[in-house]
Amino acid sequence: MKIVIIGGSGFIGRHLCKGLLKLGHGVTCLGTREFIKETQTGNFVYLQADTTCPGKWRQVVQDADTVVNLAGKSIFQRWSRRYKRQIYGSRVLTTRHVVEALPEQADKVLISASAVGYYGGGGDLELSESSPNGKDFLASVARDWEAEALKASSKGVRTVITRFGIVLGAGGGALPTMLPAFRSYAGGALGSGRQWFSWIHIRDLVNVIVFLIDRSDLKGPFNLCAPNPVRNKDLALALGHALARPAVMTVPAFVLKMVLGEFAEVLLAGQRARPDRLIESGFEFEFAKIEPALADLLKPPHKTPSSRRVM
Repeated sequence: MKIVIIGGSGFIGRHLCKGLLKLGHGVTCLGTREFIKETQTGNFVYLQADTTCPGKWRQVVQDADTVVNLAGKSIFQRWSRRYKRQIYGSRVLTTRHVVEALPEQADKVLISASAVGYYGGGGDLELSESSPNGKDFLASVARDWEAEALKASSKGVRTVITRFGIVLGAGGGALPTMLPAFRSYAGGALGSGRQWFSWIHIRDLVNVIVFLIDRSDLKGPFNLCAPNPVRNKDLALALGHALARPAVMTVPAFVLKMVLGEFAEVLLAGQRARPDRLIESGFEFEFAKIEPALADLLKPPHKTPSSRRVM
């Protein structure tokens, strides 16, 4: 199968690319970097492109069997007005151009990313795929992002919306930003610590996307998060335990707001999302609980014994 990954040079894209190559698919990655270091095979192509603008890159979308759209600027920093426009444009404009490139009545699949931020701050409410759209900035971005992707359905393209929870993985995602404080004995909860944290292990996320590509009967929105979300304070305790560090420090809400501005509200609100449709469809998570997920991601790297030269 010919698969195109938009945003393929990012953390999730690199992991997905490797997983699809192992399965024997032909993979073309589009990203903003000049080059990414990946396993080079006859089945792998990398193209640098600004997907927020129309261009020749859209030809590979036309020729693909499956398109996975992961493009989007990171939200994990302080937001200026300019950066909020980049968050919006990198998602909505890219998705618009991808859908425009898809031919009419083609037997193709579009897997388009979104986020559980679609629901806004949900408090203690359990959020399924049928829960309503929220009202904050990220919820409005997700609404417009998904609306652009769903236009592909009118072209006869099977369209799947993947609402990501916080992705945990070694070497990227949210985890590396959390580790330094804990390793310095300064880790702990954010604000009250009662806000929910919907998460997913990177290996499960890759497996979910492969599952959704293969299942021709599935379309529409899916929450990509583990079936057991945790409160922020419990995440801190689990992370401290995995690192053999205390997790007693607390970052007050007002400090987060001073440092991160509007983005702090995202960290202090959280969502209690659940992957109802994935479970109903028969997907089985390898990491359903946070403790084994962190243990897997934080285990020491395997060291191969050095070879000795025999004289």
